[in-house]
Amino acid sequence: MQETQSWFAGVDWASQKHDVWLTDASGKRLGKRTFEHSGEGLAQMCDWLVATSGGGPEDIHVAIEVPHGAVVETLLDRGFNVYAINPKQLDRFRDRFTAAGAKDDSRDAETLSSSLRTDRRAFHKVALASPAIIQLREWSRMAGDLSADKIRQANRLREQLRRYYPRMLQLGSDLTEEWIFALWEAAPTPAEAARLRQARVEKLLKCHRIRRIDAAKVVALLRQPALIVAQGVAEAAVAHNRAARCSIASACNPCWRSIAATPRT
Repeated sequence: MQETQSWFAGVDWASQKHDVWLTDASGKRLGKRTFEHSGEGLAQMCDWLVATSGGGPEDIHVAIEVPHGAVVETLLDRGFNVYAINPKQLDRFRDRFTAAGAKDDSRDAETLSSSLRTDRRAFHKVALASPAIIQLREWSRMAGDLSADKIRQANRLREQLRRYYPRMLQLGSDLTEEWIFALWEAAPTPAEAARLRQARVEKLLKCHRIRRIDAAKVVALLRQPALIVAQGVAEAAVAHNRAARCSIASACNPCWRSIAATPRT
């Protein structure tokens, strides 16, 4: 029975080009090339791996740092065995070749190829996910990005309020709540808070179904003595907060959630 041969490739991927290193089962280098990140470039990479090794895609094992993306999907579509590794793990394997900290794309491709050949157990074999899973992952990443952006903008709001209007912070820890935004719009500065009528606050709280605090307490809180700040500070902070408010509104907009919930055929 003829023994199956294997070849090992490492792909150091980047946004514009990809460095590829190919060895045989003994670790002998068969070639190294750089390919553009394009449909044509990735097709050339696959053809080069097959032509240089002399084997079929099913006999070529390819190591890369990412488990998804066009490079991975092209290789899997062509029948190659693709393995991903955490960059922190790869950094340890890199010490086999150099102690220098400077990044070298070609050396990283060699490291990937060599470490896959000798320590395949450290890698995770990649398989194409179903279209539904791919879309779900993307929506999950979107939700995470929007949530992180919401937190950043809320922190900006908090810093600006602390700068000129700290008593507004006593209304609640979550500055992205709609009722707090509405109240701030009704009285965006201490001067306007002094003229804010209790009846208007009662209507606002009722509209947003807020029962944990009453209008009289809100008005009393906002009418406490204000910080003394330079002229223009309050106006600048208000402009800053309105910009942050727009960003938070985008992050909280339910339209993207409704799109995500739409069944896909």
